[in-house]
Amino acid sequence: DDFAAYIDAAKAQGRLLKRLEAPGQGHFIGPAAIKVNGIADLEREVFGPVLHIATFKADDLDAVVDAINASGYGLTFGLHTRIDGRVEQVTSRLHVGNAYVNRNQIGAIVGSQPFGGEGLSGTGPKAGGPHYVARFAAAPGPGHDSAPGDTVWPGRVQAWLDRVAGQDTPRLSVTDLPGPTGESNRLSVYGRGPVLCLGPTAEDAADQARIAREAGCPALEIAPRAGGAGAMDGVLPREALTGLNGVAVVALWSGADDLRAARRALAARDGALIPLATGADDLAARCRLERHICVDTTAAGGNAALLAAEADEAMARAAS
Repeated sequence: DDFAAYIDAAKAQGRLLKRLEAPGQGHFIGPAAIKVNGIADLEREVFGPVLHIATFKADDLDAVVDAINASGYGLTFGLHTRIDGRVEQVTSRLHVGNAYVNRNQIGAIVGSQPFGGEGLSGTGPKAGGPHYVARFAAAPGPGHDSAPGDTVWPGRVQAWLDRVAGQDTPRLSVTDLPGPTGESNRLSVYGRGPVLCLGPTAEDAADQARIAREAGCPALEIAPRAGGAGAMDGVLPREALTGLNGVAVVALWSGADDLRAARRALAARDGALIPLATGADDLAARCRLERHICVDTTAAGGNAALLAAEADEAMARAAS
């Protein structure tokens, strides 16, 4: 009934493009195609036989990718094109765990297409990938006692997060994975994003920042007597972790009570899960995220006129 009401509402708004009748017996909903302006029109996932269709001009392709990234979800993406430049233009900017080019988006195979997303669609390393099994092991931290210090105002931390927001993290590695003939499978590892290094000692925070920066992540050291660029002297109240925006990872090598307070604050957040790293190895792993691209290489080539138009467009951009 919920799916039928959704489709009926689209029909009433003049957005229903096509609808097939369901069989008279059984519990079925006829598939439907519905027009939308873009991904921002989809306020929730519709787990039914509904295809949402949006059109856009070729010059707006980057804006479409930005809108997809802005949704916060990043599990699976599909693209159909015979132009290699389009593939690179889209996938190099896309924040999703699995991208499929010129093929279907199901049937991920262990060892060929490690599966998992990021953002609101991510809970850790990819299933079937090289970093998956290790996440099931415990990662106890050093358990240092928290040192007393002045309170760091959360607004200062948020100001730093705002400054580094949107910075692209580097690609750290690329691995070609095995697969069937006619298919390319490539796993890339990127830096996850801004890391709050909470010590609890200045030495701990400095080590945390070093590990984060080696993974290409912006890092802010917050601990008593922390000094230098990218550091704040004092203690961030753990409850502040609930409201800070733009955090990718929190590092804290503290005792049980302090870690519990940080976990509770992170658990109370809305949105994507924010990992708490409690040791050096744990932090090194959590500072990295994985993106996989699967390409059906047998679909390459074909439309010579389209390829020529792409080449002319590229030359025009270079000339300007």
